Order: sequence, then structure tokens, then C-alpha cells
Amino acid sequence: MAKQYVIGVDGGNSKTDYYLFHVNGDFKDHIRAGTCSHERFPGGYESAWKEMNEQIGLLLSRNGLSMEDIASGAFGLAGADIPSQKEKLNEVIERIGFTNYAMDNDSFLGIKAGSDKGYGICSINGSGACTGGISPSGERLQVGGVGSELAGDEGGGFFLARRVLRTIYDSFYRLGPKTTMAAPVMKLLGVPGKDRFMERALEGMVARTLPNTEIVTILFSAAENGDAVAMNIVSQSALQMAYSTAGCLRQLDFGTESADIIMAGSVWVKAKSPVMRDLYKRYVNELAGRECRYILLEVPPAAGAVLWALELTNGGAVEPEIREKVIVAVS
Repeated sequence: MAKQYVIGVDGGNSKTDYYLFHVNGDFKDHIRAGTCSHERFPGGYESAWKEMNEQIGLLLSRNGLSMEDIASGAFGLAGADIPSQKEKLNEVIERIGFTNYAMDNDSFLGIKAGSDKGYGICSINGSGACTGGISPSGERLQVGGVGSELAGDEGGGFFLARRVLRTIYDSFYRLGPKTTMAAPVMKLLGVPGKDRFMERALEGMVARTLPNTEIVTILFSAAENGDAVAMNIVSQSALQMAYSTAGCLRQLDFGTESADIIMAGSVWVKAKSPVMRDLYKRYVNELAGRECRYILLEVPPAAGAVLWALELTNGGAVEPEIREKVIVAVS
């Protein structure tokens, strides 16, 4: 009767969720703690091991369990972007005591949580941007996740807010076209005049205090109301996100079947305006040469970690009733 439990971990840059479930899909326990990302600790991977080992040890001990009771684990981790990082993080997980596990960038959790097939493409458009894909055969591919300059991650609130600020500055001093975004953004930032605009923008960027969500809301509203400058920003960002999605789809062995595209992150899911979502879907269909099924991820990605661990234990897809049980428990 050993190995009757699984652990799913959703490790972000600010918080980490550790879930313990029975292999029949019953919820057992949950811990929410701070980040476990090696990129956030001065001690790097060693500190990441200490943090995860401590929290997983607590999760087990308070339920009278040990690693001998764990059938499998799944980890979606921020900072798992390039092969060398993933190799180091695999070593961390094995050092904790896992032998049957899956680990990858947290974008892959959206696929497991959002698609009942267990495969597809996940486009994350939140504070940052990243794309991850799992093919029908289980092959995985990450596109981007390392920034707009190198990988075309031209989405996310951080990137879009900077584009808006740049556009307004251009309109003030660099012969850029006028935009209706200038007045509401200046009011939002408390800027008395254009001569202080860059000062406030730069202070906010350095201190990471810019109200990115509100700036993006102004951007979408302006685009919907016919501001050509705003629409250009939205269209270009949607296109770049679509390139990552369609490129990931083409690289993996999906054949010609309709793919599930899971859209995760606050810009995709929480924005009231559909303007960028609609453009993104249109561009993906055109670039991929097929109609895709789009799913807004409205359940916690951590559910994907638990479901992925159950897949490893079962050696295949999770039964629908167990899948629903897990999603309800995590939600």
C-alpha cells in the first residue's frame, strides 16, 4: 500500500503552492509559501533546495508521511527557462528524494490544468510572457520566457506598460504621433507636466512601482476607441505572442489536428477588453493554418501540477471524474 500520494508544486517568482493529493484524487493538504525560485535567492540553487525541501518536508511530516509514500511529483517552476537551469533544478528535486517526477517551466502547468487532453499550447500573458507546448506524444517545447529582446516575449503588463510610456514620450519629444493615452496616463502617474514625465516614469520603473495593470487598461480602452497609436501597440504585441504560439505548434508533432490553446495570465484572462485576445486568436489561426480551440485558464495552474503528477502515476490520462475532483479542490 506504499506510494499512495502525489505532490504538485507551482513555484512562481513571489509565491509557491505545494499540494498533497491521494492517487484517487482526494485532497490531503496544501501549503502556500514564498518563492522557491533560484533566481530570487542569493544562494541560487542551494537556497532553492533548502526552501523546497523544508516545505515538502513539512507537508509530509504533518500528515504522517515520508518520501517513501510519494508515487510521483510534478513541478512547474519560474526560472526553468534554459537547459542548464532545468538540469540544475532536476538535481534539486532528486536531492529532495523524488525519483518519478516531471519538472518544467510553470507555463506547462496551464496545459495540464486547462486542457482535458493533457496536451496543447499555453500562452502566458501576465506580468511577463512565455509559451509552452506539450504534443500528443508528450514532447515538450518552451518558446521565450527570457525577455522581449532575445525571444520576442512582447506581451505581459510590464512590457506593454513600457511601450505605452515610450509612445507618450515619443509624442512629446520625438515627433511621434499624438495619442489619447497621454492625458490619462499622466493623471495616473501624478505628472504635473510633460517636462516631469520621464522622471516619474523612470522612478516607477526602477522601483517597480508602476501601475502596470491600470496603464494596460488605458491602452486597451484607447485601442477600442480608435486611437491608432494604441491599436498599433496592441496589434504588434498580439502578433508577436501569436508567432510564439504558432511556432511552438509547428515545432511539435501535432499533425493537422485542432490544437487546444490555453490562454493564461492576467492580461489574457482578467482584461475586460477583448481587443488583444481577438487579434491574437486571428493571428494564430492564420499563422498555424488551422482553427484552434481557445481556452481561458480560469482555474489555478497548480491544479495542473497535481494532474501531471497523477498522469505520471497512472501512466496515462487522468479519468474525467478525478480530474474534476482535483480542479474543484485546488480552486
